[in-house]
Amino acid sequence: MPEQELSATSGLGEALALIVPALDSFIGDVDGRPPSRQEAWQAILDGPLPERGKGAQATLEVLRDVVIPNGLKIGAPGFSGWVTTAPSIVPAVAGLSALVAGTQRAWLQPYHYLEELAARWLAELFEIPQDFQGLFTSGGAVANLIGLGAARQHAGVRLGVDPATDGAAVLPSPRIYASSEVHHVIHRAAAVLGFGRNAVIELPTDREYRLDVSELRARIVADRAAGATPIAVVASAGTVNTGAVDPIAEIADVCAEEDVWLHVDGAYGLPGILDPAVRDLFEGVSRADSVAVDPHKWMATPIGCGAVFVRDRQLLLGTFTLGSAEYLEEAIVAAPDTRSQFADLGTPYFHFGVEQSAPSRGVLVWAMLHEAGAEGFRERVRRHNRYARLLADRVEESLVMELLSPVTLSICCFRYVPEDAPTGAERESVLNDLNRELLGCVQERGRVVPSGTELGGRFAIRPCFINPRTMEADVHALFDEVVECGAALWAGRDSS
Repeated sequence: MPEQELSATSGLGEALALIVPALDSFIGDVDGRPPSRQEAWQAILDGPLPERGKGAQATLEVLRDVVIPNGLKIGAPGFSGWVTTAPSIVPAVAGLSALVAGTQRAWLQPYHYLEELAARWLAELFEIPQDFQGLFTSGGAVANLIGLGAARQHAGVRLGVDPATDGAAVLPSPRIYASSEVHHVIHRAAAVLGFGRNAVIELPTDREYRLDVSELRARIVADRAAGATPIAVVASAGTVNTGAVDPIAEIADVCAEEDVWLHVDGAYGLPGILDPAVRDLFEGVSRADSVAVDPHKWMATPIGCGAVFVRDRQLLLGTFTLGSAEYLEEAIVAAPDTRSQFADLGTPYFHFGVEQSAPSRGVLVWAMLHEAGAEGFRERVRRHNRYARLLADRVEESLVMELLSPVTLSICCFRYVPEDAPTGAERESVLNDLNRELLGCVQERGRVVPSGTELGGRFAIRPCFINPRTMEADVHALFDEVVECGAALWAGRDSS
């Protein structure tokens, strides 16, 4: 039987030529028009597994005509709903290049080298010491998991045990401390690491939603006296709820006094360190034992790009080493001075995290910074923070808006409050229902798309400005849309 491959292995240029115009059209569709409803495109895509393939041309045509036009519109200028956004063009193209030409972050080839170079650039940009071991991950969840995994090992070393080998049970009553605003990936990390979600001790915050340091110090001392094992303190460098930055320098002092690992979760907010208006809030980041950040958030690289930096490289290696990997090491048969790409695996990133095979992610960060430079990215961060302050100013000047939390970074939490809103016991319930309905109205109209959250029992409209395509006009449009939808919904309630 003759050899036959039914998947295309050549013709990349022709394939791209077929779908790139559709991608350009998708990116250029900025007027807020919603995609087709799910039942329309799902009816085309659904069906049984093909016994005989449809072929490359037909498959690409479905991508062009059905999938791409109805894609997720988180890159539209008016989208400010999540702490992720669509990538800018050059990192997206860099990602495509890696899919074809740099399919692994290993061996002696440029994509592997860019893992190291991009991590070095990122550390320099965010004032992380250069001797930290950097590792690109699939996102902030895994970056935080790795940082806390190293913290687990550090706690074991202090007690003369090895939790990576013998399990978390060798650490009595483990504790991870964070504010009540901490992201819930920290709770999941605690579960995965064998501590259990209840090991995360959520401490109260001040009026600016920052961790209360006096409560932290007292709880660590009390827990240790009771026989518990403090594993780590998680300081949020920009919470996803309000953008609050915990008092990192003060927390670092406590951690130094108590010999507890300090992990900084800067997945969303660490780039705020580049804005002189809030730079002082990030004092102490360089004193952390581990730091997480997500380039696929504010840096607008393609999704699936997080990063973690750990001070103690050997500790990290002891935590996550794959152990024996003879089939990898023994594959290196060429002499060290050979020109072969396969003479050396390069930096063994698979010994520093939870992934063995992993895509090249450093090229995404390298491409973004190579294109825009440090100052280009600083300007983006300053601009987005300014947008949040601009919106807050308009909210505070309005007779029908209320600011619900201080603006620290690029998040602004507020709500619509009609001038004749009730003042009695029903007030909060009525306003919460109104603002939930209002958010749905704004999102359905499609001109702008914020998200919502709840702060102290009050439902808030919550835009987060990290989208590189968002401009000042979109901020004003968001304000106007909330006013229009709020007025219409409130008038409709009165008439009913």
